[in-house]
Amino acid sequence: MMFDLPDDVKDSVVFLNGSFMPMSEARVPVLDRGFIFGDGVYEVIPVYARQPFRLPQHLDRLQYSLDAIRLVNPHPAAEWKRLILDLIDRCPHADQSLYLQVTRGVAKRDHAFPRHARATVFMMTGALSTPAPELIAGGAAAITAEDNRWLRCDIKSTALLGNVLLRQLAVDAGAHETVLIRDGHLTEGAASSVFIVRDGVIVAPPKSHLILPGTTYDVLLELAHANGMRFEVRPVSEGELRAADEVWISSATREVLAITRLDSKPVGEGVPGPMFRRMHAAFNAFKAELQRAAHA
Repeated sequence: MMFDLPDDVKDSVVFLNGSFMPMSEARVPVLDRGFIFGDGVYEVIPVYARQPFRLPQHLDRLQYSLDAIRLVNPHPAAEWKRLILDLIDRCPHADQSLYLQVTRGVAKRDHAFPRHARATVFMMTGALSTPAPELIAGGAAAITAEDNRWLRCDIKSTALLGNVLLRQLAVDAGAHETVLIRDGHLTEGAASSVFIVRDGVIVAPPKSHLILPGTTYDVLLELAHANGMRFEVRPVSEGELRAADEVWISSATREVLAITRLDSKPVGEGVPGPMFRRMHAAFNAFKAELQRAAHA
């Protein structure tokens, strides 16, 4: 039976349980616990000039998630690196978005962990799609919603139904992202980290079990420090979010993007602010240096 895959991916090469193959040939049993329960974890790794971005940090986060769900890592870091570089080489694009997933494997449907199941490992990659220039220049709209997800958002779990439903609220409203509020405080976006700027100071919610520890989040704070931009890591109230001079989101594929309308109201002047422009320039310079180093 052939699956109805989009034309632009059906011939792309993927990795599944030890083998590289066309996407159209990849099969996972219906009793895989990732399919039945969402019992697995994942990573998304941007690739610039064929070099995986911050691979050690992504593999550390993968290990954290695997430990959190009590699943043994199927590969040591060196083997992950070898497989990831091999998959990158099989893709025609220099800049890519690489997805990897580890599930608890195939077993009889039972909530309890199976004793002898073997983890399923899947990876795919394709062209990296970053925000269009007009979106960078003009900013994006977002809405807010109550963060009604589970209490272990620090695990990068494949069970993303909560995030899917919240992200769809933004799509339904013609917005780019849903910014989440829990108990009167900013947590993150449905698929992003969120920052605000008040009086020239970048403010980031602290990492906790309610927030996914974003690798791009870390990069932005490092760039702020390196470029003399003041920043704080502390709780952000809903009132501060709504009164912010600037709001940004960040992720592996969005990099950093200004939110210029929130719940149909302008953020600050309603255009990307001066701190965003500084950060975006710093991020682009950082990325350009990575690309130069890759070609050296």
